[in-house]
Amino acid sequence: MARFELGRLKPRSLRGFVALFLSGVAMCFTLAACAPTSETASTEENGAAPAQAGTANLTLVSYAVTQAAYEQIIPKFAAQWKAEHNQDVVFDQSYGGSGSQTRAVIDGLEADVVALALALDTKKIEDAGLINAGWEGKTPNSDGIVHRSVAVLVTREGNPKNIQGWQDLAKDDVQVITANPKTSGGARWNFMALWGAVTENGGNETQAEEFTKQVFENVPVLPKDAREATDIFFAQGQGDVLINYENEALLAEEKGEGLPFVLPTDINISIDNPVAVVDANVDKHGTREVAEAFVQFLFTPEAQEEFAKAGFRPVDESVAQRYTDKYPAVENLFTVNDLGGWDEVQTKFFDDGATFDQILAEVGRA
Repeated sequence: MARFELGRLKPRSLRGFVALFLSGVAMCFTLAACAPTSETASTEENGAAPAQAGTANLTLVSYAVTQAAYEQIIPKFAAQWKAEHNQDVVFDQSYGGSGSQTRAVIDGLEADVVALALALDTKKIEDAGLINAGWEGKTPNSDGIVHRSVAVLVTREGNPKNIQGWQDLAKDDVQVITANPKTSGGARWNFMALWGAVTENGGNETQAEEFTKQVFENVPVLPKDAREATDIFFAQGQGDVLINYENEALLAEEKGEGLPFVLPTDINISIDNPVAVVDANVDKHGTREVAEAFVQFLFTPEAQEEFAKAGFRPVDESVAQRYTDKYPAVENLFTVNDLGGWDEVQTKFFDDGATFDQILAEVGRA
């Protein structure tokens, strides 16, 4: 690199000095014109997207039964991101029980995006200071719900106990398998489905508590999570009916592993599954832009189609219209918000000493 020492520049006259100065200015402009601007340097001559530094790495943490859908969705998003940003995006994926995944994230699993079974789990991560308040409103549908399911009643072959709906679960000769809602997030949907089948169908809370108590009198064991409950019903052969998710029943059916199931279409609960960016982690990793883009992509018809194929009810209406045969309409579909929202539901039903503990005490299971 050439060195210029101003002390050695000795112009013979003022005119010479001015000429030398103007020559220097011209040289500066020439160098500036030759130097690429940030836009010129980052744009390919063939019109490709601007290049991004390095590879984007995202960690997705979700619950087990979503894996089939995300295995199809992630390559589609990666291809779109590559086309638009000229950058590869690589995903680390973790699947397991929603409650266990929630605890893992709080304990240090550095998820960029969480897609869990219920908003209550996502709010636990929010309460731990990892997700900013208002995450629900940052999705295209403004509620954070990326797909849905409903509750179904899985029976034995031939449905020997003639299970047709919720009321049949209270019959004296019917054994019901469901997980413990104190330890299983999924089982809380089951409990609220039972409760709402009364309160959202013209009954009062006294009647709802009595009906729910009758059902739990028919529950021989209380597994800690939905996976263990499924194993007890299928592998161990206990029970006459298993309360399960529609998406799990459909997935088992497609694999040839399922048993008959009844979908109560007169009244049912909307099992709403949220997605959220983990703000503390994306800011730490520098992945906010790509993480937010991925969440937005999950609401596109392309991604919603994959959720529908995997057994989930899509939230995109254009996709839902194409799957009306697979997902029958429910006449009275209520939500947790109809029951007061998760904060109220947790306090009222599942805190220590609350309604569920009282019911267990009354049926001699406390």
